Amino acid sequence: MQLTGKGSSGGRAGFSREILFLLLLFTSFSVLFFSAAGVARAQMRVLARAAVVMDGQTHKLLYAKNPNLRLEPASTTKLVTAMVALDKLYPDAMVRVSRRAAYTPSIAPHLRPGEMISVHDLLYFALMRSINGAAVALAEAVSGSESAFTVLMNQKAASLGAIQTRYVNATGLPAPGQYITASDLALILDGALRYPLIRQIIHTKQKEMDVDGRHVFLRNTDELLWSDGNLIGGKTGYTRAAENCLAFAASRGDCTLVASLLGERERGNLWLEGKRLLEKSYLVANGTTPPEIYKSPVVLTAYEPARRRIWSRSRRRYRRRRLMARHYRRLRLKKRMPMKRQLLSKRLAANPHVKSHIKRRIRHRRRRLMARRYRRHPVKKRVPLKRKLLRKRVQVIAGHYLHPDHKKGLPAKKGSDAAS
Repeated sequence: MQLTGKGSSGGRAGFSREILFLLLLFTSFSVLFFSAAGVARAQMRVLARAAVVMDGQTHKLLYAKNPNLRLEPASTTKLVTAMVALDKLYPDAMVRVSRRAAYTPSIAPHLRPGEMISVHDLLYFALMRSINGAAVALAEAVSGSESAFTVLMNQKAASLGAIQTRYVNATGLPAPGQYITASDLALILDGALRYPLIRQIIHTKQKEMDVDGRHVFLRNTDELLWSDGNLIGGKTGYTRAAENCLAFAASRGDCTLVASLLGERERGNLWLEGKRLLEKSYLVANGTTPPEIYKSPVVLTAYEPARRRIWSRSRRRYRRRRLMARHYRRLRLKKRMPMKRQLLSKRLAANPHVKSHIKRRIRHRRRRLMARRYRRHPVKKRVPLKRKLLRKRVQVIAGHYLHPDHKKGLPAKKGSDAAS
């Protein structure tokens, strides 16, 4: 009986060791599997604020991160500028560059005032090198002014299905009330690819042109053209508020993908994430992996709070002017005392120590006015205004107001004929 007991206890111990070994092996394999899956999923988490990849034929989303988040479009705005310009102008039409277009902030090469450039060449300037002056020149050639041109731009964007987009200028420079979403940008690029000239321009890597007697060399800002042979083309953009942006399209076989990235902090990550999105989206288009659509929190940059403070300050200033205009309309029949003077009197009544500071400001303003008067009348004898008024007042009080009609009754001057 003792031998049987010892053998049974040894068998149970061996069996428990095998079960423990199998449990440890299964746990280790499961940890490795799920960690690898997590790493693969983390690799697809792009760092840009918003990103979208869609099928160019069906407009089905294959990958999306914050697709409806409103962000600034930067120079991707020039895609809509080019489409509206081609709808209204012939490519061979000549455009004179205005001073406003030439002096718009932009990168080199800069346009010169008075140059005659064709619409074809201006489109190369705007889409290949992202010259802001070229976009302004096209806008002025179509509508006469940039503000009138933005009405056509918004209509064009709405016709392409970009209903969450609003443009304020033709360049993409930061402006209040201008925004776009990643899904709308993909739709806009898909509409721009239907224009053969735009498709040709964004696919061009380098180009040399003779513009109004000078030689110009252009290099495309889209670095993906040198690394991906399947790329159709794209449009880049950058401002401090919008950060790095990119809209691009690629085709492999019968599959055409249209993608957009908004709010990428590093320029180098733009190209890496673009390649990664294309590889992932090709697998989704073939049915290998499911689509991935998600939202993530957005971190504001240090520039955006300052920009919002500036906008709120301008809104407060505009509201104050409206209140002053309303105040003047109410006091049409009364004496129109400016609101600033009313606020100043209330401030003096509340704090008497401000009076000396206000006096210094009034004294400084009076001196500036007197200096301006002297500049306007440099030939006349420069007698201070205060002294003139004082002399005039003394003469009136003494009865010696020197006027041709009032010479009677004046005392005779010494040494004159009347005195003798």
